[in-house]
Amino acid sequence: MTEKLHAFVDALKEKNADWVADVAEGHGEVTVTIPGASIVDVCTFLRHKHDFDLLADLCGGDRGPEEDPRFEVNYHLFSTVHHSRLRLKVLLAEDAASVASVSDIWRTANWHERETYDLVGVKFEGHPDLRRILLPSDFDGHALRKDYPLRGYEPYSLN
Repeated sequence: MTEKLHAFVDALKEKNADWVADVAEGHGEVTVTIPGASIVDVCTFLRHKHDFDLLADLCGGDRGPEEDPRFEVNYHLFSTVHHSRLRLKVLLAEDAASVASVSDIWRTANWHERETYDLVGVKFEGHPDLRRILLPSDFDGHALRKDYPLRGYEPYSLN
């Protein structure tokens, strides 16, 4: 991990040690796993105190029905000031697949959160317009979940 990224992770730990559950490095990128309840505070801190002014991407993933926690949400942050990337990861249990929206911090989160809700089924509390964005509003289920049938659900037949 570069000195610069060490400084950002250390700043998070210094501000609140409970914010950093794990730190992983791979392929030159750093991922900080944080508790879901802290996402707004962590993102606000990184945006306003450390110039992570761009949410480049936000995506959800299904780790599989046998995994606990089952879901993850990844926040790919970029600082145009420091030219640094940082990934935040929140892990969510299947029975509590919701996390606070960060759309008030970065406007681009609005559509990313809607896409994650639509395809994976993670709810973003406080989102201004959480509804499907890619699939029809009457679509049954969430197509990127690992337990979603490859051919979709069979229509109900009267015969």
